[in-house]
This record gives sequence, C-alpha cells and structure tokens, in this order.
Amino acid sequence: MALFLLFFLFAVSLRLVFGDSSTTSDLLWPQPSQPKFGTEVYEVDSGNFVFNTTSASTLLKSAMDRYYVIIFQSPAPFFPSGGATQPKGPLTTLYITVHSTDESLNLNTDESYYLNVGGNGASITATTVFGAMRGLETFSQLIYHRPDGGLAINEVTGIYDKPRFQYRGILIDTSRHFVNLHTILTHLDAMVYSKFNILHWHIVDDPSFPYESYTFPDLAAKGAFDHEHIYTQEDVKTVINYAYERGIRVIPEFDTPGHTQSWGAGQPDLLTPCYANGQPNGEYGPVNPILNSTWTFLTSLYQEIDNVFPDNYIHLGGDEVSFTCWQGNPDIQAWMKKMGYTDYAKLEEYYENNLIDLVNKLNKSYVVWQEIFDNGLKIKMDTVIDVWKTGWEKEMDAVTKAGYKVILSTCWYLNRISYGEDWKDYYSCDPQNFNGTDDQNSLVVGGHSCLWGELIDSTNFMSRMWPRACAVGERLWSPKTVTDVNDARTRLLNQRCRLLTRGIQAEPVGPSYCNDEWHGP
Repeated sequence: MALFLLFFLFAVSLRLVFGDSSTTSDLLWPQPSQPKFGTEVYEVDSGNFVFNTTSASTLLKSAMDRYYVIIFQSPAPFFPSGGATQPKGPLTTLYITVHSTDESLNLNTDESYYLNVGGNGASITATTVFGAMRGLETFSQLIYHRPDGGLAINEVTGIYDKPRFQYRGILIDTSRHFVNLHTILTHLDAMVYSKFNILHWHIVDDPSFPYESYTFPDLAAKGAFDHEHIYTQEDVKTVINYAYERGIRVIPEFDTPGHTQSWGAGQPDLLTPCYANGQPNGEYGPVNPILNSTWTFLTSLYQEIDNVFPDNYIHLGGDEVSFTCWQGNPDIQAWMKKMGYTDYAKLEEYYENNLIDLVNKLNKSYVVWQEIFDNGLKIKMDTVIDVWKTGWEKEMDAVTKAGYKVILSTCWYLNRISYGEDWKDYYSCDPQNFNGTDDQNSLVVGGHSCLWGELIDSTNFMSRMWPRACAVGERLWSPKTVTDVNDARTRLLNQRCRLLTRGIQAEPVGPSYCNDEWHGP
C-alpha cells in the first residue's frame, strides 16, 4: 500500500509539474473568467517575436519590455506531450490594443482584457493599460517548451477575463521586523504573477518606526531599530513607482491611537503617561487625545502622508486600543469629567472622529479596522471596513447592511502556519459567503492576505508568503464558481514552479518537483 501511494504521488507530481499540452488551463493562475481553447498548436519564434501596439503609453512600453524578458529569457514549462501535435506558425507577433488613455489607479480601474491566439498572431485588447498588463501575464503563462526545445503556445479562441473583486491586496508588516527594499520590490513582482493590485503597507507599529518623515525626522531617528533599518523618502518613492508600473496601488497604514509605542521616542508628550498608585510608572499608553499639541502634530504628519502617498486611500488602523493608561491618568480623568464622558469608548470615539475630520479635509478616503465600525463612529460612506476578527460572516452582514464597502482579512493570515497544505483553507474562504442580499454582496470589494511580522523578516518573507498567497489571489480574481481544489492544486504546483523560474523563492506546496529548482538569487 505504501509503495502504491508513493508511486501515485510521483505520477501525479509528474503530471502537475510537466502538465499536458491538451490541458492548457493547467498553465494558468489565477483561472481566467471565460477561457476558450482550440486544438491547434503554434510555434513561437523567439528570435523574431515582437510586441506591437499603437499606444503611446510609457507604462505599456515598460510592461512589454518586462514580459519580453520573462517570456524569452526565463525558463518556460516543459511538456513531454507537447510534441504530439505538429505546430503551426511560426507565431511572431502579439498585438496589443488599449482603448483608454486614463492611467489612474483606483477602486474603479478597469482591469479586464480579451486574449486571442491563432491565425496570423496573438492579440490582447483592453480598455486600460492595466488590463493589458493582466493580459500580458496570462499570455506569458501560456507559453511552454516542446521536446525539441522550441517554444509553443496552444490556440486560444478567446479569453475574456476580468477580476471578480477590485480590492485584491496583501498586507506587509515592516515594523515588527524590517523587510529590506529588495525583498519588497521582488514581492511586488510576485504579486503581479497572481494578479494582486494592492500593497497594504503596515509600515509602522509599536516595535519600530522605520518611515523617515521629512516633517518629523526624529520619529525614525529615535523610533526605528537603528539608522540602517529605515525607509528613506527615496525608498518609499521607489516602492510606489515600482508598484504603479505594475498596476499595484500602495495604501499605507499609520495605525493610531494604539500600536504607537515607537512614536513616543521621537515625539514627546504624544503618548499617554501611565499611572500606578497615583504616580507615573514610566510606561506609556495610546496617543493622548486631550492635548492640542497632539492634533497639531497629527495634522502636519497626515498632510505629509497625503503628499508622499498618492493613492486616494489611507488605512487609519484603529484596532486593539487599550484603555488602561487612559483610565489611570488623572489629567485624562479630569478632562473626561469636564466633557461629561463616563465611558472610555467615548474617548476613543472622540479621538477617531477628530482624526477622521482631519483626513476628510485632505480629501483622502480611508480604510479602517472593524473596531471603528463596531464602536459606532461616524464615518464617511465611502469608508472601506477591514474585517479581521473571527465571526466575520456576521460582521460582513452588519457592515454591508449599514451600506459600507468591506474587505475581508480574517481567513488569510499567512503568518499563521500549520502542517500540510493550508493553502486549501485560504482557497475555500469566499468573502461573499454570508447571508447577504445582492446589494450587500455588491459592497464586498475584496480582501487581502496579511503577513504579520513577529517571526518574519527578509530571510523568510518570500517563502512564507509564496505560493500560499496565490490561493488568495485566485479567490479574489477568478469567478465564484472556480472552487475545485484538485484542479487548483494542479495549477498551483505549476505556478510554484513558475515563481521559481522568475526568481521568487516560493516554498513547496506538496509532494512534487520542478525542472528548475531554486538556486539562489
């Protein structure tokens, strides 16, 4: 029995890694929404192949240059059965048509595309350059090596593809452990390969403040681990530009009033002094909301954030606020008595409402953790609520009934690991699986996977993230009906091998192997 099982796993892994040219969809991740394939096979003339477009977009030109390298200078999958059909061709041109010159990235950006392969060439048609980028990724995944060493692609009678959700994000935490710039940029490349479009950058937190503020340089100078573990303004600009060129938005999170211990070293009097037995005990709690200096500081800082991060959304945090220091501080007690407050949740509401008013004046929209909604704060109707706690189905129902847009994080905490193929749990979680009406479901704009950094830095970031995040990528891109775990496993193993060939240190999914194993950077 054991021998049979070993043979079975080996045979399955051969099919999964090498594939079958008759099952073209085994090459694709995430699964397109409407794939249609023909029976013909076309030789791809790597020596004379060109991308052809009438678009003047520099973004598209940059994308075409990247994909030329990916397709023709990186290893492609090898299919032993790919020689069963004599190829036609050669195929020498990919024609790309983009109808709109609008190159803005937001929740309404059209990322759809139409892909065709056959006859005299291949073509991608898209409304925006970002849709064309998604089509280029799909086209790159369809090309494989034949036994004779040549490149080939199967006939595509038509792939009309578009994302199911507009918010397809990944949260990275760069405070608990520093993640170097090279790793972040490589991660952005990997995001593209699974069609993610939002980097949620949880850039600062209690352990360190690695963002170098030009308005308040002491925040990083005194709040970062040291001067080497800092993201300069140039670093931040590099990340934003690199992401934009790949159709990825960067939404920063500056979480307050809790999770701010690292802020205090560089900004005196910002945090609330804690008391024990009527005396200061040398510890500090959340941001002190009763001081005018607090609001002068926050106004200047968020003006800077607005200038540095161009996306129209910012994540304001608002989670896990401890009331202990507020409760013990005599100045806050006196202020609350003056205001007629008897509930410290009311003090939190006071803080958050003031912060929201501040951000509203910047014409910035915002994402907030679910506590802001749960505590009944007054928030704009274009606010996106980020659901992260257990019992998410009930929370999603409540948020959407109130008319707010919502994203889901609960199911997709990639920093939590378990033995075996935990990607299947991520894959099976659908953010619309709650008892909502069609109108409620329309307010579910997507979700994001989270890689919190307690046990993660640049040494294990990529392997912990990939390819497990791919499961989330497909759930957020592909149609609701794409749920077959066995089919997904076939394609995910191929995707993992593809990531290796593209320089992504993706860990194994299960029993399998790749022709091109990881050899280091």
